Amino acid sequence: MSLRGKTLFITGASRGIGLAIGLRAARDGANVAIIAKTAEPDPRLPGTVYTAAKEIEDAGGTALPLVTDIRFEDQVAAAVAKTVETFGGIDILVNNASAIHLTGTTSTPMKRYDLMHSINTRGTFVCSAACVPHLKKAANPHVLNLSPPLNMEARWFAPHVAYTMAKFGMSLCVLGMAEEFRRDGIAFNALWPRSTIATAAVKNLLGGDQMVRGSRKPEIMGDAAYVIFNRPSRECTGNFFIDDEVLASSGKTDLTEYAVDPTATLMPDFFV
Repeated sequence: MSLRGKTLFITGASRGIGLAIGLRAARDGANVAIIAKTAEPDPRLPGTVYTAAKEIEDAGGTALPLVTDIRFEDQVAAAVAKTVETFGGIDILVNNASAIHLTGTTSTPMKRYDLMHSINTRGTFVCSAACVPHLKKAANPHVLNLSPPLNMEARWFAPHVAYTMAKFGMSLCVLGMAEEFRRDGIAFNALWPRSTIATAAVKNLLGGDQMVRGSRKPEIMGDAAYVIFNRPSRECTGNFFIDDEVLASSGKTDLTEYAVDPTATLMPDFFV
């Protein structure tokens, strides 16, 4: 398995899971277009497109940092055009960028509702539409959305309807586009973690250091994505993958290395 020479277009790639996926591909010598809004350091959110680019280069890949707000179609189009101009095409799209606000209906400001839907569902749709013409030309094209299985159970909606709708919108893109582009050989799949992942969002929004202790490192998602990208796109589409199941299918069942604190109780993620 290798992604050498492949070009990945990854949204939200300045930190966390997006960066982990890029770094895993970079170890093979892949090209990584880093799509993110963060150009200047933020004390609450470590990492910018430029620090991520350095990490990608240090890992053995070729980086293209592109300051992009995926809420704006013209910015996405410009980022796609620059990626194709620089690397000659796009082989893999990772729709990772996401906004989260875990509040009930009457406690959710419409500004937050609009942000989540603009980035999560609409951003995924915009990036997919912009990349598809180039993915059609790729040898083994993959689109991976970082979104949950479509478990239509009230318990996943009741506590935070707006957020769940926005994330499930990304998953609905997988369901529809996998079939829409099946004849073109473009794989559309979703990937979601079994446990919480130690990202800035988990630390800042979901419970601080205690939650992080019970989480796994973003590298587990990077390794799971890598397995998916190396599968034949025409035979692997329309799936809602869970990270540990993907790794188990490739023969890896000891996940100790991914634990932030192996002695802590693992915290299950939403939707699983």
